[in-house]
Amino acid sequence: MKNWIIGICSLAILPGLAIAAPAYKEKIHYELVLPAQPTTTGNKVEVVEMFWYGCPHCNSLEPYVDRWLKKIPAQAEFVRMPAIFRPEWELHARAYYTAEILGVLDKTHAAMFEAIHQQKRRLSTDAEIQKLFAEHGVSEQDFNRVFRSFAVEAKIRRAKDMSERYGIRGVPALIVNGKYRTSAQLAGGNPNIFQVVNHLVEQESQGK
Repeated sequence: MKNWIIGICSLAILPGLAIAAPAYKEKIHYELVLPAQPTTTGNKVEVVEMFWYGCPHCNSLEPYVDRWLKKIPAQAEFVRMPAIFRPEWELHARAYYTAEILGVLDKTHAAMFEAIHQQKRRLSTDAEIQKLFAEHGVSEQDFNRVFRSFAVEAKIRRAKDMSERYGIRGVPALIVNGKYRTSAQLAGGNPNIFQVVNHLVEQESQGK
């Protein structure tokens, strides 16, 4: 199982690898999404993070996401989307969308990563996820009302569809404006990934 997780998640980060040139190039630092996909952010440049709570590389990227969000470009809007490639990924996606609908992502998003990667909790059943939500103030009644609701089902279907449409081969992956796909592997490590994203946001904002 451990080998499979490492295989489908992005390759290990290379912290010493820096990108010297200020210009970022297609097929080197990012790839095209073909065909380009529609966005949901109107006049803002959409930046989508595709992730899975069980992925150690997604967990490692979280501090960089948080740091970038504190100084996100004014013309950009950030959207998280759980990638879904296997049944266990769907369960974690349900947790994300349940928290989104209940308005508790600020309490449960980081807690899901911490529970899996620091506390070594499996979170592989409805009951285990419900217990974590209860630890953060969500009643069992509210959790059960939403977790397998029509609203979550609709979001799950879209996440499955977009996981394919974006052409991602592992997570975490960043999709800019439905047109560009990058990752730590392409960008040269977590410290560089949002430099590439900022470059693409600037490039797209000029065409808005």
